[in-house]
Amino acid sequence: MESVTSRCLPTKPISVISNQFGRIDSKSAVSYCNKLLLHKYSSSKFTLAFNHCPPVQRSFRSHPLTALTTRRKQPLSVCRSGSDDLNINKNGNGSEWITSILLFGLWAALLYYVFVLSPNQTPNRDFYFLRKLLNLEGDDGFQMNPVLVSLWYIMGLWPLVYCMLLLPTGRSSKNKVPVWPFLVMSFFGGAYALIPYFVLWRPPPPVADKEETERWPLKILESKITAVTLILGGVVLTINAGLAGEGAWKEFFQYFRESKFIHATCIDFLTLSTLSPFWVYNDMTIRNWFNKGYWLLPLTLVPYLGPTIYLSLRPPLPSAMVMDEKNI
Repeated sequence: MESVTSRCLPTKPISVISNQFGRIDSKSAVSYCNKLLLHKYSSSKFTLAFNHCPPVQRSFRSHPLTALTTRRKQPLSVCRSGSDDLNINKNGNGSEWITSILLFGLWAALLYYVFVLSPNQTPNRDFYFLRKLLNLEGDDGFQMNPVLVSLWYIMGLWPLVYCMLLLPTGRSSKNKVPVWPFLVMSFFGGAYALIPYFVLWRPPPPVADKEETERWPLKILESKITAVTLILGGVVLTINAGLAGEGAWKEFFQYFRESKFIHATCIDFLTLSTLSPFWVYNDMTIRNWFNKGYWLLPLTLVPYLGPTIYLSLRPPLPSAMVMDEKNI
């Protein structure tokens, strides 16, 4: 019986057993061998113990970038845990639709307020102000309000900030809705043109081509020089408005109470400022920088300057977000 049992017992070390059956826990391997040694004097007991040992399962851990290297243009999964993956078919679509409905309601309410409820006491003056701000009126000696001028130029910079936040990390992969038409329209319509895209947005973003990141417009939008230029422009305009004086601010608030144009512009500025922290968080998460850059999120609550500071400090796109088609 001794000789029969010795032939049944494993003669390989634990490390060899682990390599043969797959990666197993060391405690499980020791427990497995102890059970065999406990019954080494009975071949029948040995067989019984062997049959009752828990099966050794091979453990495979795929690399997180395997999906990106095996599929072309595979979307990058962002902010989704394992439990989210299990429940995505149950309530993922429902939550997306609820968010879309709420954003559509916000957009409809803003448009209704601007076109129906906002004050419209000075339509002729609004048209004159618009022509002056567009430099379509000659030098007639009228001095434009410096607060209004600063607001007007900051509204011209806001769309560029959103371009840097939405390209490429804010693109939509599930419904293939392009973001660039909404960004182009935002230079004329501001938040009123961007919110419809937010309604249709379905993350995660698709992987960007390496060649795409090396040419216009992504090369400009990813540049630190562009971000610093936006910061300097915002600082100059903020100082210009801050030093305008009490009389200029009183005049501006009077315009706000009377003018539909200025009323709509102020609401546009507040809406863009309110929505920007979310897109900063989205961009930060996709760049895998949340653990280091989370302290910037409260700073993004500062209108315009907060998001631009983030853009100047954020890291480049991660390798998982960029696909080199030459290596496919």
